[in-house]
Amino acid sequence: MKVLVGSDPSQIYQPDGGKDKENFRNYTSGPLLDRVYATYKLMHTHQTVDFVRKKHVEFGGFSYKKMTVMEAVDLLDGLVDESDPDVDFPNSFHAFQTAEGIRKAHPDKDWFHLVGLLHDLGKILVMAGEPQWSVVGDTFPVGCRPQKSVVFWDSTFQDNPDIKDPRYCTEYGMYEPHCGLENVLMSWGHDEYMYQMMKFNKFSLPPEAFYMIRFHSFYPWHTGGDYRHLCSPHDLSMLPWVQEFNKFDLYTKSENLPDVSELRPYYQSLIDKYCPGILRW
Repeated sequence: MKVLVGSDPSQIYQPDGGKDKENFRNYTSGPLLDRVYATYKLMHTHQTVDFVRKKHVEFGGFSYKKMTVMEAVDLLDGLVDESDPDVDFPNSFHAFQTAEGIRKAHPDKDWFHLVGLLHDLGKILVMAGEPQWSVVGDTFPVGCRPQKSVVFWDSTFQDNPDIKDPRYCTEYGMYEPHCGLENVLMSWGHDEYMYQMMKFNKFSLPPEAFYMIRFHSFYPWHTGGDYRHLCSPHDLSMLPWVQEFNKFDLYTKSENLPDVSELRPYYQSLIDKYCPGILRW
């Protein structure tokens, strides 16, 4: 199996005192590598412009389920992310780990704490019957040539039909220079779904929160330095927020799982403040 060689640029965001850098986002070795590679191979084969547009239509009406945010968190008890080389425990624990890391570092930004809890809730799409390759993992723009910092870039796109389509196979593909990421069609997954769901349900969070949710898995951009040719000044102004969030999304992962029962009352208070009640998913 051919894999991408080299260290991951996201390591530069590791907070002091965490695990050794090489123990995170290792896509060259490890016990979970075969599972991770298989997930990305399917993703990079089937995530096309047509596929993404169909998913926007399919899920854009938010008719899958009605439930509260905390009920969605509880659904993640049953999900282990097959694209994640770092952990093999349910995603609900990761939500609280991320939120608590942010809370410790930014005690005055309660909305930011809530972003930590919310950021992966779009993965409930797996419970709606979606395969993991269309829900989890790093995101990338469709409709233009993949850039080299995309995970397994050199060995997983060969069977994607867009790679041979003259409309989509160039550096800019179907986009204009510096068109802005809001005008870029990203690979379908939990980021875009959750961003759209938050807009649909009118979450009363600041713009930075929506932006971090939408692009937190876009590692080729926020850590790899690629796709800058598509960015607007607004994207570059938001980049530090995404990079700050990435510290806690990535480097709070630990087998020492939090006592969720102790944390729930605080996060329920934030849900009641910013996104209360029964929501459409």
